Amino acid sequence: MPQGRSTPLPPELARAPMKTIRPRDAAEIYAHPRAQLVRLTERGLLHRVADGYYVVVPQDMAGRAWKPALEATAAGIATTIYGPGDVVVMGPSAARLHGAIPRALATATIAVPSQHRAIELSDRPAVVRFIKRETARLDAERMNTKLGPTLVTTPEQTVLDLAHRPALGEVAVDVPAAVATLFGRCDEQRIAALAQDQRRTASLRRAEAWVRREHR
Repeated sequence: MPQGRSTPLPPELARAPMKTIRPRDAAEIYAHPRAQLVRLTERGLLHRVADGYYVVVPQDMAGRAWKPALEATAAGIATTIYGPGDVVVMGPSAARLHGAIPRALATATIAVPSQHRAIELSDRPAVVRFIKRETARLDAERMNTKLGPTLVTTPEQTVLDLAHRPALGEVAVDVPAAVATLFGRCDEQRIAALAQDQRRTASLRRAEAWVRREHR
């Protein structure tokens, strides 16, 4: 549906972290925020990604078919729940953002400080899984997405996480090759120190074995 002049997007919503909004985030703007967000969605200004979660549509895509990438969507949803400082894209989702898993995934994995139920998306057959971690201890870097910047585990941290839980995200078949790709970008001293600090020495050995196998 084309953008309507009579229902503009309030600037407060346009400036939301990761461009992601819940009805409660609009409670100070609207008396009936859920109904208003539905109306903005019908006007093509918002895109509903899950029950109770909406993403601001880029201005040049308003009223057109558009949806954000899974990893950015998951980070946006998590940011509305925990705030941007306590959300880290990890595991297979981090590997994908680093370009080590080329195919699209159906599960997004996000590190957060407290447990939360998985959230099924409504605009595609995919799910966001929240993994309880001490996010402040994760080796992470800020990465830009189409929805804004978010924290993503570094190649070193991602290698250790993938080797520690290869079945996470249901992409175990892709993990050895992803580890081999990321390992070439890792600083040897940094990953060794992380493995020691996080008690992931066995995971590092497993990753090194995968790298040797992939390079035969």
